[in-house]
Formats: sequence, C-alpha cells, structure tokens
Amino acid sequence: MAFFITKTSEGTYMPTVGGFSVLVIIMFATLLLGNWIFNKGKSLNAKQIAFSAVAVALAMVTSNIKLVKMPYGGSVTLFSMLFIVMIGYWFGLANGLSAAIAYGLLQLVIDPYIISFPQMMCDYVFAFGALGLAGLFSKSKHGLIKGYLVGVLGRFVFSFLSGWIFFGAYAGDYGFKSGYTYSFVYNGMYIGLEALITLVILFVPQVRRGFDSVKKMAVGEARV
Repeated sequence: MAFFITKTSEGTYMPTVGGFSVLVIIMFATLLLGNWIFNKGKSLNAKQIAFSAVAVALAMVTSNIKLVKMPYGGSVTLFSMLFIVMIGYWFGLANGLSAAIAYGLLQLVIDPYIISFPQMMCDYVFAFGALGLAGLFSKSKHGLIKGYLVGVLGRFVFSFLSGWIFFGAYAGDYGFKSGYTYSFVYNGMYIGLEALITLVILFVPQVRRGFDSVKKMAVGEARV
C-alpha cells in the first residue's frame, strides 16, 4: 500500500505518484466502462465525449473558484456542481453517473483529503457520483432544475454521512453537542448556499433559454 498512498504529518493520507496514476486510469475506465455497460455495449459517440469533456473541464475550473472556503474540504464554488449535473441532463442516467463518478475521482487526484478508505469512497465516489442522478430527469420538463435538486440532495446525503461518521469528533470544536447536528449544519451551509445561488440563476428566463440552446446542440432537443 505504501506504493499508492503515504501518510502525512496531519494524520491524513496522500496518494503517491503511483497512486495518482492508478486513480487517473480508474477515472477513465469508470467513464468508458460505465457507459458501455449501461448503454448495452454502445460506446460514447464523438459529440457525447466532446460535451462531457467540456462540462467536466468547466466543473474542475469552477471548483477551484471558491467563493467561501470551509475547513476540512467544504466550499461554495462557482457553479461547479451544475456542470456535472448537466451531463446527466443531456445524456441520461448512465452517462451522468459515469461522468460524475469519474469527476469525483478527478477531484481525489487534484485535491485529496483522505483519512480512511470508507471516507474516501463516501466523499469522492458516492457524494460526487450522486450528481449523476440528474440523468433521471433528462427527458422531463424542467429536467435541469429537477435533476439539479436531486443530484445536489444526493451529494448532501453522502457528505452528511461522511461528516457524521468520520468527522463527528470535531463537533465540540464548533459548539455542537452531536456529530450528526454538526455534519448537517456544516454540509448544509456550503452545499445549500451553492445550490440556492445556482437555482436563482437557473430561474432567470434568459439563462434558461441559454441552457435550452446548449441541450439542443448536445442532443438535438430542448427540454430545460
């Protein structure tokens, strides 16, 4: 295991060069294999690859524009969750989940905070992967808004569980008597604030028409 991860002086774990390499390979394998399995053997077409790649790239860039940064990894970003949600909204649940999980692994490569394997899975694979649930509403009226709400709620659930189980010991440092209350407030603050700002923007008619046009370019239909 020392080849893949190393323990820091703070008690957390950091992937080594070998670990980073493996995570990158797993990220791409997840994206390709997930789509191949759930799409019944069909591979991604050029348009899906292009739009998904651009969305993931925008999500990575905006995830580093942190409007509010909190300790232990939480932050309000410049709409980074929206770009991942859009992949599921464009191309459906299979592509959305695969891309969201791959994005979570990419976040793990770029900005890891690991104290244990279960915590890593909960914070990076399940929490970010839940954003792909937006694909459930890819063909629904107002599907982007519905998908965003469900995807963000899914991320909150896993982040809440991680905070309660793995970081609840810090509750007393912030004046909370219980780990679940601390986790609910902590994760609710930054995830909820970003979600609120994003939803306000999505309800602007000009913005909605813009996203409608983007989906039309991506898949040839308009159902924001």
